[in-house]
Amino acid sequence: MKKPDAVQHRWFTWPAFLALIIAFSMVGLAIAVNPNERTVKPGPSPQDKDEINKKDGKIWVLDFKFKDPRLVKVDIPGRGQKVCWYLWYQVINNTDKPRRFVPDFEIRTTDTNTVHKDQILPKVQKAVIRLEDPTADPDDSDSGFYKIKNSVTIAKDEIPPSQPGVPPKTVTGVAIWDDVDPDANRFSIFITGLSNGWAVTDPIPPDIEPVVRRKTLQVNFKRLGDKFNQRSGEIQFIPPASWIYRAATIKIPPLGIANKDDAGKKE
Repeated sequence: MKKPDAVQHRWFTWPAFLALIIAFSMVGLAIAVNPNERTVKPGPSPQDKDEINKKDGKIWVLDFKFKDPRLVKVDIPGRGQKVCWYLWYQVINNTDKPRRFVPDFEIRTTDTNTVHKDQILPKVQKAVIRLEDPTADPDDSDSGFYKIKNSVTIAKDEIPPSQPGVPPKTVTGVAIWDDVDPDANRFSIFITGLSNGWAVTDPIPPDIEPVVRRKTLQVNFKRLGDKFNQRSGEIQFIPPASWIYRAATIKIPPLGIANKDDAGKKE
C-alpha cells in the first residue's frame, strides 16, 4: 500500500517542482537584466525634526533608485574629447502629496580630495540617452520610454505621488560630470533635494554665522584599474547608503526679519 502512495506523491509534486525551477530561472533572468540597479528607501537621521513621510508631518523624503556611475567618451564643443561620468537615476514619490525635486549632485573624492559639481552638458546627455534608452530620440528629451531629464528639466514639474498596490510612478534623470579626477579611486556622491529636511547648527570657528544643513543622501563607490584605461564596469558601489545632514550654502536672514518687506516691522 505504501508504494502506490509514494508514486502518487511523486506524480503530484513533480509539476510543482518543475514550476519552482522555472520561477527561479525567471527571477535569475530579471536580476541579470539590471544587476547593479539599487533602490534607497527614505531613512531617518538624528537631526530630523519629525518622523519622515508622516501624514501632515514636517519632513518628506523621496525614494532614490540608481545604477553605479558609468563612463562615456564624448567630444564636447569648446572642451575637446572628454571621459565623462554619469549617474542614471530615478526618483519615486511615496509620500501623500506631489513633491518638487530640485537636485544638487556633488562628487567628492576621498583619496585625492577634489570636489566636482553636476553639469548640464547637452551633447553628453544625448550620448547617455543613446546608451540608456534606445527607444528615445536623443534630440527630444521627452521621447522614449524613460524620458531622461537633466538636473534643470527634472525640477520643472512636481513628482506625482505613487499609489499603493500599483507600479510606482518613476521620473528618470541623469547627473553628468566631465572633470572627475582620473587619479581618484574612492569617492562619494552627495544628492541633495530628495528631502525638505534641514537643521541649523552653531558656527564653525572662525566663521560667526550659523551653519544650515540639509538632509542629503550619501552613496560611496570605489574604482578599480587606473586612469589610462577607465571603464564603466570598474566602478562599484560600497554599501550602505546613508542619510545625513550636510552643510549647504544657504544664508539665514537676521533674526526677526523674514524678508525685506518685513524689515522695520514690530513683532
